[in-house]
Amino acid sequence: MYYVYILTNKTNTTVYIGVTNDLLRRLQEHRNDLVDGFTKRYHVHKLVYFESTTDAQAAIARERQLKGWRRARKDELIERTNPAWIDLAADWFTAGPIPRS
Repeated sequence: MYYVYILTNKTNTTVYIGVTNDLLRRLQEHRNDLVDGFTKRYHVHKLVYFESTTDAQAAIARERQLKGWRRARKDELIERTNPAWIDLAADWFTAGPIPRS
């Protein structure tokens, strides 16, 4: 499985879009600031949106597409499935397998 995901900070003012083949591992890296860069600098750790696919190239293309969108369009995408911008992964580290979108 490949995942395209959107993270935000506590105040939902900054968003980050990424792609991975292991969403749980990648979230742990972001949340523990294990990788220097944007998410570490801006404390972007809250998962507010994700999609899954079995096609790696499709996931990469979708990530590029989303990154090209204006912020308002990204917000609309998030709010369609997560209007309260809750952390979708809040209990994943104790609950077992990642749910599919």
